[in-house]
Amino acid sequence: MSKTAQITIKRGVPGEAPCLQTYEVPYQDGMTVLDAIVWIRSNIDSSLAFRYSCINANACKECLVAVNGETQYACTTRLARDLTAVGPLPNKLLIKDLVTDIVPPRENLRVIISERRSGSTSGQ
Repeated sequence: MSKTAQITIKRGVPGEAPCLQTYEVPYQDGMTVLDAIVWIRSNIDSSLAFRYSCINANACKECLVAVNGETQYACTTRLARDLTAVGPLPNKLLIKDLVTDIVPPRENLRVIISERRSGSTSGQ
């Protein structure tokens, strides 16, 4: 019998209550959270939204998510066999599922426009 792991992903969009979905994925020693998420999207649920752009581990910072309540890189965090809980970054604007707005505030057009309208210069 092949080994499997369980991963629970917090899913949702802004303005709607989030839901938790648990998936069972094939498990191999050394497997990362990102490996599991990519497998889920490729084999079970193509609607799962997440972001990654692997060039080199920890180089791009695209795959930052909350893993078991802590901010982690999905590409370097090992998947636990029993249960791994994954969610979007809690302190960022949610776009969908695991995708959050990760643009730094000083570079975020939404923040810049809002500050200009309110007359605030705190971000400059």
